Amino acid sequence: MLAGLSDTSHGRKVRVLLASLWLASCLAHAQHPVLDARLNEIREMSRYVPPKALVALLKIESEARAAPARTKADFLAQLCLVRRDMNQVPEALALAEELVAFGRDKKDNVVIAKALLTKSYVVWRMDQLTLSHQLAWEGEKIANTTSDVPLRVHAAISSGQAYSEEGNFPAAVGKMQTALTLARAHGQPIPKVQALNALAFLYGQLNEHDKGFEALDEAIVLAEQTNSPGRMASLKDTEYGLAVETNQPQRGLRALLAGLAYERQIGAEAMIAGTLVNLSDSYLKQHDYAKTLTYANQALQAARKLNDDSTAATAHLNLGQAYLGLGSLVEGKRHFELGLAWYEKVGDKPELQEVLMEYGASLERAGDMAGAVKAYHRERVLSNELFEKRRQKATLELQEKYETEKKQRQIELLSRENQLKSTEIDNRRLQQRVWWLLAVVFALAAVVVGILYRKVRHANAQLKVKNLELKQQSSRDPLTGLYNRRHFQEFMRSHLQVEKRGAGTSGEEIVGALFLLDVDHFKHVNDSHGHAAGDAVLKMIAESLREILRETDMIVRWGGEEFLAFLPAIPRSGVEEIARRLLTGISHQNIDYQNKKLSVNVSIGFAPFPLVPGTNALPWERAVNLVDMALYLAKAHGRNRAYGVRGFANFEQTSMEDIEQDLERAWRAGYVDMSIVLGTWPETKNAPAPPKLTIV
Repeated sequence: MLAGLSDTSHGRKVRVLLASLWLASCLAHAQHPVLDARLNEIREMSRYVPPKALVALLKIESEARAAPARTKADFLAQLCLVRRDMNQVPEALALAEELVAFGRDKKDNVVIAKALLTKSYVVWRMDQLTLSHQLAWEGEKIANTTSDVPLRVHAAISSGQAYSEEGNFPAAVGKMQTALTLARAHGQPIPKVQALNALAFLYGQLNEHDKGFEALDEAIVLAEQTNSPGRMASLKDTEYGLAVETNQPQRGLRALLAGLAYERQIGAEAMIAGTLVNLSDSYLKQHDYAKTLTYANQALQAARKLNDDSTAATAHLNLGQAYLGLGSLVEGKRHFELGLAWYEKVGDKPELQEVLMEYGASLERAGDMAGAVKAYHRERVLSNELFEKRRQKATLELQEKYETEKKQRQIELLSRENQLKSTEIDNRRLQQRVWWLLAVVFALAAVVVGILYRKVRHANAQLKVKNLELKQQSSRDPLTGLYNRRHFQEFMRSHLQVEKRGAGTSGEEIVGALFLLDVDHFKHVNDSHGHAAGDAVLKMIAESLREILRETDMIVRWGGEEFLAFLPAIPRSGVEEIARRLLTGISHQNIDYQNKKLSVNVSIGFAPFPLVPGTNALPWERAVNLVDMALYLAKAHGRNRAYGVRGFANFEQTSMEDIEQDLERAWRAGYVDMSIVLGTWPETKNAPAPPKLTIV
């Protein structure tokens, strides 16, 4: 697992980079040559070795606070960002406020702009993004009134990053290009390196990787002229990120090793810890478990020294995967659970879901099928929880939009009613003065009332349409158009399933049936092709289900990449055939996505409904749970297959609770009658052939 490459972490890494680059900018027109020279010496430490820089800054604090305005401002900015990087956020905020007040007291726009930008980095660390963006934009506006080109370059970079964090990428690109134009005109290498590195990051976010590498290559040539190991280390970190995103593992590995050498040269411990954990991940992807263990253990030691729980958790996860790859289940599980514990502690549920998927896949490769099923089950519970939260959020947003529109209509109606009352008062006055205008006034009033009446009727009609739309949206999944889980639950509460004999063409028993489908290796589709490709796959499966099944069958998006189908009436002997048609129909579908052919398999759990162990039928919730367990067996036993619960045997010797505790054990003990339907493996699919399966 990589350190700092998720969407959120990547954004954090960019802003930390900008804060570091900010320390590279000097205030123009030095006013105290000796102190300015000393501050320039400390600046490199401030960027990469904050604890050492803090000691040096405190030694000159008294002298720096008594220095001329811009020298003092440079000192306060460095001290503020060093304390921020050491997680002394309250102290950093107090220094930022002091710097802002100092600049405004001196009425020096260079100092004011630098103060606002410095404060924006501090409040960004406090997750106050809106305030951080406003400060960055205000700082840029004031910086542009000065002749300090390095300051204007950095202000444009900060403004562009604020726009990118709000999703306004065209504005972000414009600001970054403005910064580069200013830096080229200035001619000094450091501002150009700053602008090119920030632009490379942005191109990486936009998936324009060729442009990102082009900007990075130019930045590296310029950075070599500055004789700064720390700046070279930062550029190598940028190169590693672009290499990972473009699937160039060897280039990424070379960048990491080169960056580690630069970082060790200056003793940048925080950067070293991150690079070590990324090196362990790079070797893990190459299945070089020995080197993975070496670098992951080094990363763990470095993280503990820094009290960096996030990096330590990532190192534990990489150690867990390496030990499992070497067949050491006990040690691998121990490290995985230590890493999982941190994600559970901080409540990062989306990242925890990804980690659980990796855990299940690693256990599956290690042959621990029972452990893999448990990990997948934990992930599925979390996935359903996150899906429900997203659905609730979407519903609340829709309701808020509807309420806003409703209130706006009410305000408009009240405004018109007030206008009408005012008109009536004026009419009464006019009646007292000019009797002959009475008929005209009544006619005008009638016209106004008629118009208002028609508008009220129109508003009521629109309100009715909105209510119908809201009801429709609350029961349908917005991506696939299928019914959602809530609609299915409401339907099943009132549904009465009755087995019918002799209703079929051959006189056989007619039953209902439940099918629960899960897309195999869906995370791989998202990781390899992007979430838009994942959405296209889900739409394809929804369309395939509509074609394969009947209009009378209920098809539900159950959550994430899971679908549920409820067939109210089919012959009992046809249940397995439906499963076979679903496996074959979906696996033979191809999607044209960005000049690539994509296709997927599904795993299925199924059962006739109602299910009757003993004398009493199971409630639909328990039947769905049993089908879900059958689905996990299909996943654990190779995917691209369907496991079905046909019925029960010797039920007096067991209980439903025992069966639900371990379905596979109950099946092999003869208490559950199950069927297995294997999917086909088309030659065009880039998927491995199914493993040999012995059915007991």
